[in-house]
Amino acid sequence: MYAITIREPGDPDVLEWTEVADPIAGEGEVVIDVAASAVNRADLLQRQGLYPPPPGASEILGLECSGTVAEIGEGVEGWQIGDEVCALLAGGGYGEKVAVPAGQLLPLPAEVELLAAAGLPEVACTVWANVVMHARLSEDEVLLVHGGAGGIGTHAIQVAKALGATVAVTAGSEERLESCRQLGADIAINYKEQDFVEVLRAETGGANVVLDNMGAKYLDRNIDVLAMDGRLVVIGMMGGVKGELNIGKLMGKRGSVYGAGLRSRPLEQKAAIVADVRERLWPLVGQGSVKPIVGQVVPMAEASSAHRALEEGTVFGKVLLAAKS
Repeated sequence: MYAITIREPGDPDVLEWTEVADPIAGEGEVVIDVAASAVNRADLLQRQGLYPPPPGASEILGLECSGTVAEIGEGVEGWQIGDEVCALLAGGGYGEKVAVPAGQLLPLPAEVELLAAAGLPEVACTVWANVVMHARLSEDEVLLVHGGAGGIGTHAIQVAKALGATVAVTAGSEERLESCRQLGADIAINYKEQDFVEVLRAETGGANVVLDNMGAKYLDRNIDVLAMDGRLVVIGMMGGVKGELNIGKLMGKRGSVYGAGLRSRPLEQKAAIVADVRERLWPLVGQGSVKPIVGQVVPMAEASSAHRALEEGTVFGKVLLAAKS
């Protein structure tokens, strides 16, 4: 098969479409004929040599895919060759085939095309695990999403609205903010012109849950914007890795800070998240309350251009890589 490999750590030009060995379904695994994968910020870090895959995972990029079950390993039940699926991966999505533990498979949601489904597993499992399963966002609470126009943000808006929450987002242009409003965002904040802490305090009194992709840069201000008993969930480090935490301020709000991670979790934890997503989120996707937001589709062999698009921050929603023309 062919897959994207990394010639050496560096800029997008180090990505190459080359022939590699076909994966084999081990015990408890299936092999998927990949229809498409999607580009995530973790892929950009791995390409630069800053985010190695967990032990035992494929060195090939790609944390999610959609496609058709082509091979079933020993001990796998509930799936058949030919099933259309999407899957959460620890790696390997940027290829024509990928092996994946059966517990990380999801059926193709009703009304979702196979190509578009490639952009669902990573955002769905990230948002659901952190905002719903961990932070327990509930009806009538306020969720603040930093980076509302990205893949995670566009999904989080829809999930929170489906749960009956009020959603505030930050983004860097009026065009992107308007797109967030169309998805259901109630409060849209231009971080280049407005202070999100002031806006949220004035309009809602604060956020019950903050989903943050910035890390160090926003740490102190995210504590400021929390309501009493608020929960800050950090899922990214775009704004740096070291920040100063005012413990007194956090305790004064009975707040909590949670550093999230999905890729390195044990298989049983990933399987539990995927099972909860299938049971509780997939019906919302099937009925159209939550949809994949696809901003751009690029041939997988041209993954370098897809990486540039994500780095430039010009795409609203997900960037997909189509394995077949």
